[in-house]
Amino acid sequence: MTHPTQPSTPALNRGTLSRQLVLRVTGLVALVAILLSALTTFATSQILTQQLDNQLVTQAGRFRSDFDDDRGPSLGDGVGQQSGVIVFQSVVRSGTRYVRAFYNGPDGQQLLSAAVREQLAALDTDGARVVRLEGLGAYRLLIKTSSSGVNVIGLPMARITEPIAGQLAAAGVLTLGAIAISFLAAREVVARSLAPLNRLAATATSVSNLELERGEVAVPVRVSTSDADPVNEVGRVGLAFNHMLDNVEGALAARHESETKVRQFVADASHELRNPLASIRGYAELTRRERDSMTPNVAHALSRIESESDRMSTLVEDLLLLARLDSGPSLDLQPTDVTVLMLNAVSDARAAGPDHEWALSLPEEPVFARADRYRLHQVLANLLANARTHTPPGTRVEAALRVEGTDAVITVSDNGPGIPEEIRPRVFERFTRADVSRVRRQGGSSTGLGLAIVAAVVGAHGGRAEVASRPGHTVFTVRVPRAAAQG
Repeated sequence: MTHPTQPSTPALNRGTLSRQLVLRVTGLVALVAILLSALTTFATSQILTQQLDNQLVTQAGRFRSDFDDDRGPSLGDGVGQQSGVIVFQSVVRSGTRYVRAFYNGPDGQQLLSAAVREQLAALDTDGARVVRLEGLGAYRLLIKTSSSGVNVIGLPMARITEPIAGQLAAAGVLTLGAIAISFLAAREVVARSLAPLNRLAATATSVSNLELERGEVAVPVRVSTSDADPVNEVGRVGLAFNHMLDNVEGALAARHESETKVRQFVADASHELRNPLASIRGYAELTRRERDSMTPNVAHALSRIESESDRMSTLVEDLLLLARLDSGPSLDLQPTDVTVLMLNAVSDARAAGPDHEWALSLPEEPVFARADRYRLHQVLANLLANARTHTPPGTRVEAALRVEGTDAVITVSDNGPGIPEEIRPRVFERFTRADVSRVRRQGGSSTGLGLAIVAAVVGAHGGRAEVASRPGHTVFTVRVPRAAAQG
Protein backbone atom coordinates (compact mmCIF):
# COMPACT_ATOMS: atom_id res chain seq x y z
CA MET A 1 0.00 0.00 0.00
CA THR A 2 1.19 3.50 -0.78
CA HIS A 3 0.69 6.57 1.31
CA PRO A 4 0.36 9.62 -0.94
CA THR A 5 1.58 12.94 0.28
CA GLN A 6 0.77 16.42 -0.86
CA PRO A 7 1.99 19.83 0.26
CA SER A 8 0.10 21.22 3.22
CA THR A 9 -2.49 23.79 2.29
CA PRO A 10 -1.16 27.27 3.18
CA ALA A 11 -2.64 28.36 6.49
CA LEU A 12 -3.96 31.65 5.11
CA ASN A 13 -5.75 30.38 2.01
CA ARG A 14 -9.25 31.81 1.92
CA GLY A 15 -11.92 29.49 3.25
CA THR A 16 -9.54 26.96 4.85
CA LEU A 17 -9.97 25.63 8.36
CA SER A 18 -6.33 26.60 8.97
CA ARG A 19 -7.08 30.24 8.19
CA GLN A 20 -10.08 30.28 10.50
CA LEU A 21 -8.14 28.72 13.38
CA VAL A 22 -5.13 31.04 12.97
CA LEU A 23 -7.29 34.16 12.78
CA ARG A 24 -9.44 33.12 15.74
CA VAL A 25 -6.47 32.28 17.94
CA THR A 26 -4.74 35.52 16.97
CA GLY A 27 -7.94 37.48 17.59
CA LEU A 28 -8.35 35.89 21.02
CA VAL A 29 -4.76 36.74 21.98
CA ALA A 30 -5.23 40.30 20.69
CA LEU A 31 -8.43 40.69 22.73
CA VAL A 32 -6.77 39.41 25.91
CA ALA A 33 -3.71 41.62 25.37
CA ILE A 34 -5.85 44.71 24.77
CA LEU A 35 -8.01 43.99 27.83
CA LEU A 36 -4.92 43.50 30.01
CA SER A 37 -3.41 46.75 28.73
CA ALA A 38 -6.67 48.61 29.39
CA LEU A 39 -7.03 47.19 32.90
CA THR A 40 -3.39 47.93 33.71
CA THR A 41 -3.73 51.47 32.42
CA PHE A 42 -6.93 52.00 34.39
CA ALA A 43 -5.33 50.66 37.59
CA THR A 44 -2.28 52.84 37.07
CA SER A 45 -4.48 55.86 36.46
CA GLN A 46 -6.36 55.21 39.70
CA ILE A 47 -3.11 54.82 41.65
CA LEU A 48 -1.61 57.99 40.22
CA THR A 49 -4.82 59.92 40.88
CA GLN A 50 -4.82 58.73 44.49
CA GLN A 51 -1.19 59.75 44.85
CA LEU A 52 -1.96 63.18 43.40
CA ASP A 53 -4.88 63.59 45.79
CA ASN A 54 -2.61 62.66 48.72
CA GLN A 55 -0.14 65.32 47.62
CA LEU A 56 -2.96 67.86 47.46
CA VAL A 57 -4.12 66.95 50.96
CA THR A 58 -0.54 67.25 52.22
CA GLN A 59 -0.13 70.65 50.61
CA ALA A 60 -3.47 71.82 51.94
CA GLY A 61 -2.52 70.69 55.45
CA ARG A 62 0.32 73.17 55.48
CA PHE A 63 -2.11 76.06 55.70
CA ARG A 64 -5.08 74.33 57.27
CA SER A 65 -5.12 76.92 60.09
CA ASP A 66 -5.91 79.54 57.50
CA PHE A 67 -9.13 77.62 56.78
CA ASP A 68 -10.31 77.43 60.37
CA ASP A 69 -9.18 80.46 62.37
CA ASP A 70 -10.17 84.03 61.98
CA ARG A 71 -6.83 85.28 60.85
CA GLY A 72 -6.27 86.54 57.41
CA PRO A 73 -5.05 84.09 54.77
CA SER A 74 -1.40 83.15 54.83
CA LEU A 75 0.57 80.98 52.44
CA GLY A 76 2.17 78.97 55.14
CA ASP A 77 5.58 77.39 55.02
CA GLY A 78 6.32 75.30 51.96
CA VAL A 79 3.11 75.96 50.07
CA GLY A 80 3.65 76.38 46.35
CA GLN A 81 7.14 74.95 46.35
CA GLN A 82 6.26 72.16 43.89
CA SER A 83 6.45 72.95 40.20
CA GLY A 84 3.06 73.65 38.66
CA VAL A 85 1.14 73.94 41.93
CA ILE A 86 -1.57 76.61 42.08
CA VAL A 87 -3.02 78.22 45.19
CA PHE A 88 -6.22 80.23 45.33
CA GLN A 89 -7.65 81.72 48.52
CA SER A 90 -10.56 84.09 48.67
CA VAL A 91 -11.90 84.91 52.17
CA VAL A 92 -13.69 87.81 53.79
CA ARG A 93 -12.55 89.02 57.18
CA SER A 94 -14.18 92.00 58.90
CA GLY A 95 -15.75 93.13 55.68
CA THR A 96 -12.48 92.92 53.83
CA ARG A 97 -11.85 90.27 51.06
CA TYR A 98 -8.40 88.79 51.01
CA VAL A 99 -7.29 87.04 47.78
CA ARG A 100 -4.18 85.02 47.08
CA ALA A 101 -3.99 83.55 43.56
CA PHE A 102 -0.70 82.32 42.13
CA TYR A 103 0.96 79.26 40.60
CA ASN A 104 4.52 78.06 40.61
CA GLY A 105 5.51 78.41 36.97
CA PRO A 106 8.83 77.89 35.16
CA ASP A 107 10.00 81.36 36.22
CA GLY A 108 8.88 81.08 39.86
CA GLN A 109 5.65 82.10 41.44
CA GLN A 110 3.29 83.95 39.11
CA LEU A 111 -0.10 85.49 39.59
CA LEU A 112 -3.08 83.68 38.09
CA SER A 113 -4.88 85.41 35.29
CA ALA A 114 -8.23 87.07 35.87
CA ALA A 115 -10.00 84.40 33.81
CA VAL A 116 -8.52 81.62 35.94
CA ARG A 117 -9.40 83.51 39.16
CA GLU A 118 -12.99 83.78 37.99
CA GLN A 119 -13.08 80.00 37.28
CA LEU A 120 -11.71 79.21 40.72
CA ALA A 121 -13.91 81.71 42.56
CA ALA A 122 -16.97 80.09 41.02
CA LEU A 123 -16.19 76.71 42.60
CA ASP A 124 -18.67 76.09 45.41
CA THR A 125 -18.47 72.34 46.11
CA ASP A 126 -15.94 70.72 48.42
CA GLY A 127 -13.79 67.84 47.23
CA ALA A 128 -11.33 66.93 44.52
CA ARG A 129 -12.08 67.32 40.85
CA VAL A 130 -10.44 67.89 37.47
CA VAL A 131 -10.91 71.32 35.92
CA ARG A 132 -9.43 72.62 32.69
CA LEU A 133 -8.05 76.07 33.51
CA GLU A 134 -7.74 78.61 30.74
CA GLY A 135 -4.13 78.87 29.62
CA LEU A 136 -2.90 76.25 32.10
CA GLY A 137 -4.55 73.03 30.98
CA ALA A 138 -6.13 70.31 33.10
CA TYR A 139 -5.61 70.50 36.89
CA ARG A 140 -6.58 68.28 39.78
CA LEU A 141 -8.07 70.68 42.35
CA LEU A 142 -8.79 70.19 46.05
CA ILE A 143 -11.57 72.60 47.07
CA LYS A 144 -12.71 73.62 50.54
CA THR A 145 -15.46 76.17 50.96
CA SER A 146 -16.66 77.99 54.02
CA SER A 147 -19.02 80.79 54.87
CA SER A 148 -16.18 83.23 54.54
CA GLY A 149 -14.83 82.10 51.15
CA VAL A 150 -13.12 79.36 49.16
CA ASN A 151 -9.66 77.79 49.35
CA VAL A 152 -8.27 75.86 46.39
CA ILE A 153 -4.98 74.09 45.83
CA GLY A 154 -4.18 72.20 42.63
CA LEU A 155 -1.58 70.16 40.82
CA PRO A 156 -1.35 69.64 37.03
CA MET A 157 -2.93 66.48 35.55
CA ALA A 158 0.24 66.11 33.46
CA ARG A 159 1.61 64.23 36.47
CA ILE A 160 -0.92 61.55 35.61
CA THR A 161 -1.36 61.86 31.84
CA GLU A 162 2.34 61.81 30.96
CA PRO A 163 3.07 58.49 32.76
CA ILE A 164 -0.17 57.05 31.41
CA ALA A 165 0.74 58.10 27.86
CA GLY A 166 4.15 56.45 28.23
CA GLN A 167 2.55 53.33 29.61
CA LEU A 168 0.01 53.23 26.78
CA ALA A 169 2.79 53.54 24.19
CA ALA A 170 4.72 50.70 25.81
CA ALA A 171 1.56 48.63 26.15
CA GLY A 172 0.73 49.24 22.47
CA VAL A 173 4.17 48.06 21.37
CA LEU A 174 3.97 45.01 23.62
CA THR A 175 0.43 44.23 22.44
CA LEU A 176 1.42 44.42 18.77
CA GLY A 177 4.42 42.22 19.50
CA ALA A 178 2.24 39.70 21.32
CA ILE A 179 -0.25 39.65 18.42
CA ALA A 180 2.53 39.15 15.85
CA ILE A 181 4.15 36.37 17.88
CA SER A 182 0.80 34.68 18.49
CA PHE A 183 -0.02 34.88 14.77
CA LEU A 184 3.26 33.24 13.75
CA ALA A 185 3.02 30.66 16.51
CA ALA A 186 -0.62 29.87 15.73
CA ARG A 187 0.15 29.46 12.04
CA GLU A 188 2.96 27.03 12.77
CA VAL A 189 1.00 25.09 15.38
CA VAL A 190 -2.11 24.88 13.17
CA ALA A 191 -0.06 23.80 10.14
CA ARG A 192 1.58 21.02 12.15
CA SER A 193 -1.69 19.99 13.79
CA LEU A 194 -3.60 19.81 10.52
CA ALA A 195 -0.83 18.10 8.52
CA PRO A 196 -2.40 14.64 9.16
CA LEU A 197 -5.73 15.98 7.92
CA ASN A 198 -4.07 17.26 4.75
CA ARG A 199 -2.47 13.85 4.19
CA LEU A 200 -5.87 12.26 4.68
CA ALA A 201 -7.30 14.62 2.06
CA ALA A 202 -4.47 13.65 -0.31
CA THR A 203 -5.35 9.98 0.15
CA ALA A 204 -9.02 10.68 -0.53
CA THR A 205 -8.08 12.63 -3.67
CA SER A 206 -5.93 9.74 -4.93
CA VAL A 207 -8.78 7.29 -4.39
CA SER A 208 -11.27 9.59 -6.14
CA ASN A 209 -9.00 9.64 -9.23
CA LEU A 210 -8.92 5.84 -9.53
CA GLU A 211 -10.94 4.23 -12.31
CA LEU A 212 -13.30 2.03 -10.32
CA GLU A 213 -16.14 1.59 -12.77
CA ARG A 214 -14.97 -1.63 -14.40
CA GLY A 215 -12.48 -4.46 -14.34
CA GLU A 216 -10.44 -5.80 -11.48
CA VAL A 217 -9.72 -2.85 -9.26
CA ALA A 218 -7.41 -2.67 -6.27
CA VAL A 219 -7.17 0.37 -4.05
CA PRO A 220 -3.40 0.78 -3.63
CA VAL A 221 -3.48 3.74 -1.25
CA ARG A 222 -4.05 3.85 2.48
CA VAL A 223 -3.73 6.38 5.26
CA SER A 224 -0.35 5.89 6.94
CA THR A 225 -0.21 4.16 10.32
CA SER A 226 0.97 7.34 12.03
CA ASP A 227 -2.13 9.16 10.76
CA ALA A 228 -4.49 6.33 11.77
CA ASP A 229 -3.83 6.43 15.51
CA PRO A 230 -7.14 6.02 17.39
CA VAL A 231 -5.79 8.12 20.28
CA ASN A 232 -6.62 11.42 18.56
CA GLU A 233 -9.58 12.65 16.53
CA VAL A 234 -7.81 12.88 13.16
CA GLY A 235 -6.30 9.44 13.74
CA ARG A 236 -9.75 7.97 14.29
CA VAL A 237 -10.90 9.51 11.01
CA GLY A 238 -7.84 8.02 9.25
CA LEU A 239 -8.50 4.60 10.79
CA ALA A 240 -12.16 4.72 9.72
CA PHE A 241 -11.06 5.80 6.24
CA ASN A 242 -8.74 2.79 5.96
CA HIS A 243 -11.57 0.48 7.04
CA MET A 244 -13.78 2.07 4.40
CA LEU A 245 -11.11 1.52 1.72
CA ASP A 246 -10.79 -2.12 2.78
CA ASN A 247 -14.55 -2.54 2.39
CA VAL A 248 -14.51 -0.77 -0.97
CA GLU A 249 -11.69 -2.97 -2.20
CA GLY A 250 -13.54 -6.09 -1.04
CA ALA A 251 -16.74 -4.92 -2.74
CA LEU A 252 -14.86 -4.17 -5.97
CA ALA A 253 -13.26 -7.60 -5.90
CA ALA A 254 -16.66 -9.26 -5.35
CA ARG A 255 -18.16 -7.18 -8.15
CA HIS A 256 -15.35 -8.09 -10.52
CA GLU A 257 -15.70 -11.76 -9.68
CA SER A 258 -19.45 -11.60 -10.26
CA GLU A 259 -19.00 -9.74 -13.57
CA THR A 260 -16.41 -12.29 -14.67
CA LYS A 261 -18.79 -15.16 -13.94
CA VAL A 262 -21.61 -13.43 -15.82
CA ARG A 263 -19.39 -12.72 -18.82
CA GLN A 264 -18.12 -16.27 -18.83
CA PHE A 265 -21.66 -17.60 -18.62
CA VAL A 266 -22.82 -15.37 -21.48
CA ALA A 267 -19.83 -16.37 -23.60
CA ASP A 268 -20.24 -20.08 -22.85
CA ALA A 269 -24.02 -20.01 -23.38
CA SER A 270 -23.68 -18.06 -26.61
CA HIS A 271 -21.01 -20.41 -27.87
CA GLU A 272 -23.07 -23.48 -27.01
CA LEU A 273 -26.19 -22.02 -28.66
CA ARG A 274 -24.49 -21.43 -31.99
CA ASN A 275 -24.52 -25.09 -33.10
CA PRO A 276 -28.18 -25.86 -32.17
CA LEU A 277 -29.30 -22.65 -33.84
CA ALA A 278 -27.29 -23.48 -36.95
CA SER A 279 -28.96 -26.90 -37.07
CA ILE A 280 -32.44 -25.41 -36.62
CA ARG A 281 -31.79 -22.86 -39.33
CA GLY A 282 -30.39 -25.56 -41.65
CA TYR A 283 -33.35 -27.92 -41.21
CA ALA A 284 -35.77 -25.05 -41.67
CA GLU A 285 -34.06 -24.10 -44.94
CA LEU A 286 -34.34 -27.73 -46.16
CA THR A 287 -38.11 -27.53 -45.98
CA ARG A 288 -38.27 -24.71 -48.50
CA ARG A 289 -38.44 -27.16 -51.44
CA GLU A 290 -41.53 -28.89 -50.05
CA ARG A 291 -43.43 -25.91 -48.68
CA ASP A 292 -45.68 -25.79 -51.75
CA SER A 293 -47.05 -29.17 -50.79
CA MET A 294 -47.59 -28.19 -47.16
CA THR A 295 -50.62 -26.64 -45.65
CA PRO A 296 -50.43 -22.85 -45.33
CA ASN A 297 -50.19 -23.03 -41.53
CA VAL A 298 -47.27 -25.43 -41.58
CA ALA A 299 -45.46 -23.45 -44.27
CA HIS A 300 -45.95 -20.24 -42.28
CA ALA A 301 -44.71 -21.91 -39.08
CA LEU A 302 -41.54 -23.17 -40.79
CA SER A 303 -40.95 -19.73 -42.30
CA ARG A 304 -41.22 -18.15 -38.84
CA ILE A 305 -38.87 -20.78 -37.41
CA GLU A 306 -36.29 -19.92 -40.06
CA SER A 307 -36.74 -16.16 -39.47
CA GLU A 308 -36.51 -16.37 -35.69
CA SER A 309 -33.52 -18.71 -35.84
CA ASP A 310 -31.75 -16.10 -37.97
CA ARG A 311 -32.66 -13.44 -35.39
CA MET A 312 -31.46 -15.62 -32.53
CA SER A 313 -28.21 -16.34 -34.35
CA THR A 314 -27.63 -12.60 -34.72
CA LEU A 315 -28.36 -12.08 -31.03
CA VAL A 316 -25.94 -14.87 -30.05
CA GLU A 317 -23.21 -13.41 -32.22
CA ASP A 318 -23.74 -9.97 -30.69
CA LEU A 319 -23.56 -11.40 -27.17
CA LEU A 320 -20.37 -13.27 -28.03
CA LEU A 321 -18.85 -10.08 -29.43
CA LEU A 322 -19.71 -8.08 -26.31
CA ALA A 323 -18.32 -10.81 -24.07
CA ARG A 324 -15.06 -10.77 -26.00
CA LEU A 325 -14.86 -6.97 -25.84
CA ASP A 326 -15.50 -7.07 -22.08
CA SER A 327 -12.79 -9.62 -21.45
CA GLY A 328 -10.20 -7.60 -23.32
CA PRO A 329 -10.70 -6.70 -26.96
CA SER A 330 -8.37 -8.15 -29.56
CA LEU A 331 -8.40 -5.65 -32.39
CA ASP A 332 -6.29 -5.46 -35.50
CA LEU A 333 -5.52 -1.75 -35.39
CA GLN A 334 -4.22 -0.50 -38.71
CA PRO A 335 -4.42 2.79 -40.65
CA THR A 336 -7.92 2.47 -42.14
CA ASP A 337 -9.52 4.63 -44.81
CA VAL A 338 -12.74 5.70 -43.09
CA THR A 339 -13.99 7.33 -46.29
CA VAL A 340 -14.19 3.96 -48.07
CA LEU A 341 -15.94 2.39 -45.07
CA MET A 342 -18.52 5.19 -45.08
CA LEU A 343 -19.20 4.74 -48.81
CA ASN A 344 -19.71 0.99 -48.43
CA ALA A 345 -21.83 1.26 -45.26
CA VAL A 346 -24.19 3.88 -46.71
CA SER A 347 -24.47 1.92 -49.96
CA ASP A 348 -25.51 -1.18 -47.98
CA ALA A 349 -27.99 0.84 -45.93
CA ARG A 350 -29.53 2.33 -49.08
CA ALA A 351 -30.08 -1.16 -50.45
CA ALA A 352 -31.54 -2.42 -47.16
CA GLY A 353 -33.82 0.61 -46.65
CA PRO A 354 -34.98 1.98 -50.01
CA ASP A 355 -37.93 3.71 -48.32
CA HIS A 356 -35.55 6.07 -46.48
CA GLU A 357 -33.72 9.06 -47.89
CA TRP A 358 -29.96 8.53 -47.52
CA ALA A 359 -27.27 11.20 -47.74
CA LEU A 360 -23.50 11.13 -47.38
CA SER A 361 -21.12 14.01 -46.63
CA LEU A 362 -17.37 13.39 -46.98
CA PRO A 363 -14.32 15.68 -46.91
CA GLU A 364 -12.34 16.24 -50.07
CA GLU A 365 -9.31 14.32 -48.77
CA PRO A 366 -9.43 10.73 -47.46
CA VAL A 367 -9.48 10.40 -43.68
CA PHE A 368 -7.52 7.60 -42.04
CA ALA A 369 -8.10 6.28 -38.54
CA ARG A 370 -6.16 3.82 -36.43
CA ALA A 371 -8.86 1.18 -36.38
CA ASP A 372 -9.89 -2.42 -36.95
CA ARG A 373 -11.47 -2.26 -40.40
CA TYR A 374 -14.08 -4.93 -39.75
CA ARG A 375 -15.14 -3.63 -36.34
CA LEU A 376 -15.34 0.00 -37.47
CA HIS A 377 -17.49 -1.07 -40.40
CA GLN A 378 -19.71 -2.86 -37.90
CA VAL A 379 -20.06 0.38 -35.93
CA LEU A 380 -21.19 2.24 -39.06
CA ALA A 381 -23.58 -0.54 -40.05
CA ASN A 382 -25.15 -0.62 -36.57
CA LEU A 383 -25.67 3.16 -36.49
CA LEU A 384 -27.27 3.18 -39.93
CA ALA A 385 -29.39 0.12 -39.10
CA ASN A 386 -30.53 1.79 -35.88
CA ALA A 387 -31.68 4.84 -37.85
CA ARG A 388 -33.42 2.67 -40.43
CA THR A 389 -35.14 0.43 -37.88
CA HIS A 390 -36.37 3.11 -35.51
CA THR A 391 -37.59 5.82 -37.90
CA PRO A 392 -40.60 5.80 -40.21
CA PRO A 393 -40.36 5.53 -44.01
CA GLY A 394 -39.38 8.76 -45.73
CA THR A 395 -36.99 9.79 -42.92
CA ARG A 396 -33.81 11.49 -44.09
CA VAL A 397 -30.65 9.88 -42.70
CA GLU A 398 -27.30 11.58 -43.26
CA ALA A 399 -23.87 10.10 -42.56
CA ALA A 400 -21.00 12.57 -42.38
CA LEU A 401 -17.25 12.44 -41.79
CA ARG A 402 -14.97 15.25 -40.65
CA VAL A 403 -11.67 15.83 -38.88
CA GLU A 404 -11.37 17.51 -35.48
CA GLY A 405 -7.83 17.76 -34.11
CA THR A 406 -6.47 14.25 -33.67
CA ASP A 407 -9.87 12.57 -34.14
CA ALA A 408 -11.84 11.31 -37.06
CA VAL A 409 -15.46 12.20 -36.32
CA ILE A 410 -18.35 10.20 -37.78
CA THR A 411 -21.95 11.42 -37.38
CA VAL A 412 -25.21 9.72 -38.31
CA SER A 413 -28.22 12.04 -38.06
CA ASP A 414 -31.89 11.73 -38.88
CA ASN A 415 -35.02 13.86 -38.74
CA GLY A 416 -37.09 11.17 -37.07
CA PRO A 417 -39.17 11.47 -33.87
CA GLY A 418 -36.15 11.57 -31.56
CA ILE A 419 -35.18 9.65 -28.41
CA PRO A 420 -37.16 10.15 -25.19
CA GLU A 421 -35.24 12.16 -22.58
CA GLU A 422 -35.55 9.44 -19.95
CA ILE A 423 -33.93 6.88 -22.26
CA ARG A 424 -31.19 9.08 -23.69
CA PRO A 425 -28.64 8.68 -20.83
CA ARG A 426 -28.69 4.87 -21.17
CA VAL A 427 -29.11 4.55 -24.91
CA PHE A 428 -25.71 2.81 -25.20
CA GLU A 429 -26.56 0.26 -22.51
CA ARG A 430 -27.44 -3.30 -23.45
CA PHE A 431 -31.05 -4.15 -24.32
CA THR A 432 -32.16 -0.52 -24.21
CA ARG A 433 -35.13 0.08 -26.49
CA ALA A 434 -36.57 3.38 -27.65
CA ASP A 435 -39.56 2.04 -29.51
CA VAL A 436 -41.97 4.35 -27.72
CA SER A 437 -41.00 7.36 -29.77
CA ARG A 438 -38.64 6.09 -32.46
CA VAL A 439 -41.01 4.00 -34.53
CA ARG A 440 -39.82 0.48 -35.33
CA ARG A 441 -40.56 -0.49 -38.86
CA GLN A 442 -42.97 -3.33 -39.46
CA GLY A 443 -41.01 -6.54 -39.65
CA GLY A 444 -37.86 -4.84 -38.43
CA SER A 445 -35.49 -6.65 -36.13
CA SER A 446 -33.70 -5.23 -33.09
CA THR A 447 -31.80 -7.11 -30.40
CA GLY A 448 -31.20 -4.00 -28.24
CA LEU A 449 -27.46 -4.63 -28.51
CA GLY A 450 -26.53 -2.62 -31.60
CA LEU A 451 -25.70 0.66 -29.81
CA ALA A 452 -24.06 -1.23 -26.93
CA ILE A 453 -21.73 -2.81 -29.49
CA VAL A 454 -21.07 0.63 -30.97
CA ALA A 455 -20.02 2.03 -27.58
CA ALA A 456 -17.91 -1.05 -26.71
CA VAL A 457 -16.08 -1.15 -30.06
CA VAL A 458 -15.44 2.60 -30.12
CA GLY A 459 -14.20 2.48 -26.52
CA ALA A 460 -11.85 -0.37 -27.43
CA HIS A 461 -10.42 1.90 -30.14
CA GLY A 462 -9.72 4.61 -27.54
CA GLY A 463 -12.58 6.79 -28.77
CA ARG A 464 -16.06 7.62 -27.54
CA ALA A 465 -19.65 7.54 -28.74
CA GLU A 466 -22.22 10.27 -27.98
CA VAL A 467 -25.83 11.07 -28.78
CA ALA A 468 -27.86 14.27 -28.93
CA SER A 469 -31.56 14.16 -29.65
CA ARG A 470 -34.67 16.26 -29.78
CA PRO A 471 -37.92 15.74 -31.67
CA GLY A 472 -37.08 15.99 -35.37
CA HIS A 473 -33.32 15.73 -35.00
CA THR A 474 -31.13 12.94 -33.60
CA VAL A 475 -27.34 12.79 -34.00
CA PHE A 476 -25.03 9.93 -33.07
CA THR A 477 -21.37 10.98 -32.96
CA VAL A 478 -18.39 8.62 -32.97
CA ARG A 479 -14.80 9.81 -32.41
CA VAL A 480 -11.81 7.57 -33.11
CA PRO A 481 -8.09 8.48 -33.18
CA ARG A 482 -6.71 9.48 -36.56
CA ALA A 483 -3.81 7.77 -38.25
CA ALA A 484 -1.38 8.87 -40.93
CA ALA A 485 -2.31 7.86 -44.46
CA GLN A 486 -0.45 4.88 -45.90
CA GLY A 487 2.20 5.71 -48.44
